[in-house]
Amino acid sequence: MWFRRDLRLHDNPALAGAAGGDGHVVPLFVIDPRVWDHASDIRRTYLVRSLTALDESLSGNLVVRHGDPRTVVAAVASESRADSVHIATDFGPYGPSRDAAVEATLGVPLVRTGSPYAVAPGRVTKGDGTAYRVYTPFYRAWVQHGWRSPAKSVPTDWVSLRSEGIPAASCPIDLPAAGEAAALACWQEFRSDGVRDYSDRRNRPDLAGTSMLGHHLKWGEIHPRTILADLGDSDGEEVFRKEIAWREFYADVCHQRPDSIRVSLDRRYDTDFPWATGPETDARFEAWTQGLTGFPVVDAGMRQLRETGWMHNRVRMIVASFLVKDLHIPWQRGAAHFMSLLRDGDIASNAHGWQWTAGCGTDASPYYRVFNPVTQGLKFDPDGDYVRTYIPELRHIAGKSVHEPWTLLDGYAHDYPERILDHAAERNEALARFSAMKEMN
Repeated sequence: MWFRRDLRLHDNPALAGAAGGDGHVVPLFVIDPRVWDHASDIRRTYLVRSLTALDESLSGNLVVRHGDPRTVVAAVASESRADSVHIATDFGPYGPSRDAAVEATLGVPLVRTGSPYAVAPGRVTKGDGTAYRVYTPFYRAWVQHGWRSPAKSVPTDWVSLRSEGIPAASCPIDLPAAGEAAALACWQEFRSDGVRDYSDRRNRPDLAGTSMLGHHLKWGEIHPRTILADLGDSDGEEVFRKEIAWREFYADVCHQRPDSIRVSLDRRYDTDFPWATGPETDARFEAWTQGLTGFPVVDAGMRQLRETGWMHNRVRMIVASFLVKDLHIPWQRGAAHFMSLLRDGDIASNAHGWQWTAGCGTDASPYYRVFNPVTQGLKFDPDGDYVRTYIPELRHIAGKSVHEPWTLLDGYAHDYPERILDHAAERNEALARFSAMKEMN
């Protein structure tokens, strides 16, 4: 069993397939330099902890090898005299070509069973067989298609082989507990205390209203099918089901268009739009990354990302809109910064979430929708608690006034920076630039 983004023992169809013969299974994980070397310290550290948890659940039998999977997997299969190698199908930009290359080197079958998704990318299509480009009809078809029940576990005897060991990794932030047990506990806590109120609380960054399952889903410490099997029909559960479908929609789009992790689906945004450049733009981008723009909810979000490796989804949209439509910086630059810090850095969800906000992707937000960072803060952080959590310079300001420190005599008493731009002016500039691009075609 070659583990990748399925670091769990339960509800794991590929593992059940591997154990379905005589029950003897070599549990393998490959540290692929092409993936490992390009990952951030945060994602590497979380992966190390997840692998450690998996190894413990395997009674120390996880075989970790380092190198090119094309040679490593074949070598382990030969060494163990395996009669097959089992994997979950990888639909990411890199996975299919890697797996095909591995398959070509094996002297035994490479068996693909299941995937990281409830419904595998490519399964949900329009009546003419083409892929969906809009979420709502995709969701209806996704629900109609349905998904299997969680896979049953099969008794397994782990075969111990030489392991090169889980590599060391560290990062400067405190990460949540990793592994299957932590994922299941996180889900059960949210299921019992949060999911029914999800529709009312999910847009409030000042409240603990989200599931915090993103990093667990990223590494397959829990399968979305496990979650879906537990969901009922309350409003909160239905909205949460739709959020799982968003993840699967973006995975489907990425499968159809692997280049979309870097290229706008509306290519005009890459070829015709007059994005800002130069030293002043670079300085503004740096202010954005450090949470020093002078707009409290934007800065709170960017500091939350830097300090925790995570950002509330509503705030992700706010800071993304600010970068693209106030600073006039292309979404790709922001997406790359996010991937350098996110512990739940799912490449498809990240890229297409950014494209949605920029207005150039599937089901795109209209180009003329520009988030006002002040009104967004007042609406979704009405008492200012989220801002005060991450911006100590503003903790002396009570209530909602924290979103507009420039209106107070002592608003800048603790060296919070003044606004780096006039939002109204930059909104008008963005609309003018977008309108000119549209008129060119």
